[in-house]
Amino acid sequence: MAKKNKIPWPTKDVMTQIYEMKLWGGKAFDFYSGAGSHDSKIITPYLEAIIAFLNAHNKSLVVCDLGCGDFNIGKHLTKYARKYIAVDIVEKLIERNKNLYREDHLEFCSLDLTADELPSGDCAILRQVLQHLSNAEIQKVIKKIAAYKYLILTEHVPLGNFVPNKDLISGQGIRLKQNSGVNILEAPFHLKIKEEKNLGEHILENNKGRIVTTLYKMF
Repeated sequence: MAKKNKIPWPTKDVMTQIYEMKLWGGKAFDFYSGAGSHDSKIITPYLEAIIAFLNAHNKSLVVCDLGCGDFNIGKHLTKYARKYIAVDIVEKLIERNKNLYREDHLEFCSLDLTADELPSGDCAILRQVLQHLSNAEIQKVIKKIAAYKYLILTEHVPLGNFVPNKDLISGQGIRLKQNSGVNILEAPFHLKIKEEKNLGEHILENNKGRIVTTLYKMF
C-alpha cells in the first residue's frame, strides 16, 4: 500500500506550535522569539541602525512591524514612529503583547501576511520572517510590500556566496541547510526597487551564517 503524502500544516498552526512547545527557547508560560530577538550582540547594532533611519525622518513615519514576535525589539522603536502597527500570525501572542505594551500610537493585530490585507503605512519591517516561508508564500507577501515606501528586511543567510531562494515547506526550518537564503531581488521574486542600502550584518559563530539587514526604497 502506497504511503500518503503528508499534508503540510498551515503556517499559522506551525508558528503557534513553535511558541507553545518553546522550540525557540524561553521560559514556561511565556512567548519567546529566539536569540535573534534577544541576543544583545545582534539586536543592539540593529536597533541603532533602525532608530537612526526613523530619526532621519523626524519620527514622521507610520511603521508596520510585520511579524513582531514577542515585541522585544519593537518595544524599543515605537517612540521613533508617528504610529506603530505590530502584526503577528499567532493570536495568543498578539493578545499577550496587547496586555504588556500600551501606548496611544501603538496598535497590535493578528494577521496572516500571505492571506490578509496588510495595514497601510510608510515603512514595513520584516525581521527574519520570509526565511520561514515557502516561495509561494513569499511571493504573496512581496506583492503587498510594494505598497510601502520603505522596506527594512532582515534575513538569516549563509556566509559567502549562495544560491538564492531554494524552496522549502513553510515552518520547516530555514534555507541555511540548503546553502540558500532569501533574496527578494532575485528569481522568482524580482522585486523592483529604487534604492538599496545595507544597514548592517552580524556573523554568527560556528559557521551558522549571518543576519543581514537591508533598507529598500520602493518605486
